[in-house]
Amino acid sequence: MTGATERWREVGDRVYVRRHHDMDLNVGLVVGDGACLVVDTRATWEQGRELTDAVRTVTPHPWAVVNTHMHFDHSFGNGAFRPASIWGHRRCVEALTRDGEAMRLRRVERYREAGDAEKVAQLTATRIDPPDLPVDDTATLDVGGRPVELRHLGRGHTDNDLVVLVPDADLLLAGDLVEEGAPPQFGDGFPLDWPATMNAVLALISGAVVPGHGAVVDRAFVEGQRDELARLAEVARDGYATGRPAVEVARDVPYFGEFALQAVERAYLQLSAEPV
Repeated sequence: MTGATERWREVGDRVYVRRHHDMDLNVGLVVGDGACLVVDTRATWEQGRELTDAVRTVTPHPWAVVNTHMHFDHSFGNGAFRPASIWGHRRCVEALTRDGEAMRLRRVERYREAGDAEKVAQLTATRIDPPDLPVDDTATLDVGGRPVELRHLGRGHTDNDLVVLVPDADLLLAGDLVEEGAPPQFGDGFPLDWPATMNAVLALISGAVVPGHGAVVDRAFVEGQRDELARLAEVARDGYATGRPAVEVARDVPYFGEFALQAVERAYLQLSAEPV
């Protein structure tokens, strides 16, 4: 991915981002006095282990970890950071405990179909390790004398998204509630809720925003994504009310191809009050 360097970049006072070639994924690192916090752990135990070595190029301090949500690329490296404490939303813990193995097997099959033997081997050897410190709505961590706030602001990319606010650095790590370089991902998403959740994200922004994937962005970018999501919700509600098929409505939303269709299908699922 263009812009992915796999080197730490300081984006706020002692707050670093490492942007990876694989999936253009961002990992965050908050360093305090005698402690640090790692935000997301990558997609396999091996990638997590590589990340632990990278953290040690910045700080020798003991770490805690937070998963911004349940998806494998943000949480399957957890085991490499044990015995440290790992924070995550309560539904993230539940999803990884209940469905983590099935998630792993689905990804293994996709990599097998793509002929990526290295990824197949890495994921096959990865043990699912859910967070052990569940968060419901908010938690404030003391990271070496620095307050770091974990907030669940509502449903969006998943039902278990956490954002990580570092007030003394004017910085927000938003996980996959914010995406740069690719459309938002709706496979486990809640398109009708996401605009309101983005309004809550905007209320926390006082400086830079680190998305789950892609380049660091600003408030204007997040406002633009919120507006796109609001347009999607409006068009989907209209289409559902008038009986238009999702594939037709997908042509009218501000995304394209499979992303647009998946977004409308997820919105229709919410509107039909079926379990999502």
